[in-house]
Amino acid sequence: MTLSDLATRAAAEIRDAVAAVDPQALNGIIIELAQAKRIACYGVGREGLMMRALAMRLYHMGLDAHVVGDMSCPPVGPGDLLLVSAGPGGFSTVDGLIGVARAAGARIACLTAQPTGSAPRSADRVLLIPAQTMANDRGAAATSVLPMGSLFEGAQFLLFELLVLALRDHLAVDPQAMRARHTNLE
Repeated sequence: MTLSDLATRAAAEIRDAVAAVDPQALNGIIIELAQAKRIACYGVGREGLMMRALAMRLYHMGLDAHVVGDMSCPPVGPGDLLLVSAGPGGFSTVDGLIGVARAAGARIACLTAQPTGSAPRSADRVLLIPAQTMANDRGAAATSVLPMGSLFEGAQFLLFELLVLALRDHLAVDPQAMRARHTNLE
């Protein structure tokens, strides 16, 4: 397979995964984000990198968004949202953070490809991104040209950009206001 063929197939897989996301479920996440007093985002590995990218865009929109584990991440409580990524359905750290946030009174939203996993079962709201993760990247279950969980992570990036556009419209945030919040320390 040529590089062009691989790129075409990978892009199509990402497109198809994002296109298969339930619009009502996506709207539910948008509502959760819009109503949250404070948002704490978390994911592990490459999913964590996608969550950091989303947190940055939420901040650019003027939301009180943070990344769990950063020194400046405040505590969560009632009115706040813990937004976690658990593509394979659960991770010990994600499950632990859900317990802490729940005990503090925060709401939980989970992004996953495995809706029966421990993290989505514990969440108030779930967004299913139907894409291969490391939970199903071997043998006959492996259908993506991309390795391991790359399809899920690529779909996250594209879906998050679309989510930001919809949330920006929902909150009536001016694109120039977003740009003004971008750092000048680069």
